[in-house]
Amino acid sequence: MSTQPKSMNQLQAMRVFVSVAEHGSFGRAAASLGLSNAVVTRYVALLEAHLATRLVNRNTRSVSLTEAGSAYATGCRHVLDDLERIETHIAHGVAVPSGTLRLVAHASFSINGLTPLLQRYLLAFPQVRVSLTLLHRNVDLIEEGFDAGIVAPRQVSGGTLIRRPLVTIAAVVVASADYLAKHGVPQRPADLAQHTLIAPSTDIHGKDWQFEMPDGGCDAIRIQPAYTANNAVMLREAALAGMGVAIVPADLVANDLARGTVVRVLDGYPIRNADNELAIVYPGRRHVPAKTRSFVDFTVDWFRS
Repeated sequence: MSTQPKSMNQLQAMRVFVSVAEHGSFGRAAASLGLSNAVVTRYVALLEAHLATRLVNRNTRSVSLTEAGSAYATGCRHVLDDLERIETHIAHGVAVPSGTLRLVAHASFSINGLTPLLQRYLLAFPQVRVSLTLLHRNVDLIEEGFDAGIVAPRQVSGGTLIRRPLVTIAAVVVASADYLAKHGVPQRPADLAQHTLIAPSTDIHGKDWQFEMPDGGCDAIRIQPAYTANNAVMLREAALAGMGVAIVPADLVANDLARGTVVRVLDGYPIRNADNELAIVYPGRRHVPAKTRSFVDFTVDWFRS
């Protein structure tokens, strides 16, 4: 078989050849395709040169297919039909959310807050499947192949990313009622030195915690926790177990506070620079897949409501 001429678009040549085979004429094929007779003739000649095989028998009025030409026309129809099915499927996927959405999320938030969102999303978009990965570490969204992430913005990297803020979660100081009954209630930040402390790992926040004072000042406290963890759910569990005074995300213990299983302390001393911003982050590609776009818009609306 000869090397394919650089000037030949093989798919277009196949389309032209199939049209010639169906019309039995170069002229009628040219008219149906909006091409000149010379272009149609050239495409067929290029195919014959590429295949080193005569495909049509020519006469002054019409063309007929050779045995090889008939077999090639049948094969071309199959290829072009398959291509049309593939393109239709892809175009449908661009317009209608479908396929697997690879999602990464901040683990501490996700365990408590993500299931209702995903439940409603999958009901609204039944052709989408979700593959969820929970992480505490930083993640390269593009390198690791994720479509979107619900994370603290500092957790993600990777090319050009679009970030849409979702919610800001404050840190609060809590303890179980049993612990406070045994050890007393801290009245001011300095009192924390007299208590067993439970706090996020120092790589998440550091050792120094700044508390805003009622007079507008700031009291910086260097704490020495008895127990640290890089998972806020574990900190909550420790507080519920009466292990000490814990610094945890407010949303994580909202239900516990409502039930009274933990009690908020130092309520008049907000913690400065401890808010945890969550955002939905996704690659800023020119063409964002429908599954990603639908999830981003759904998630933003969910948090707004």
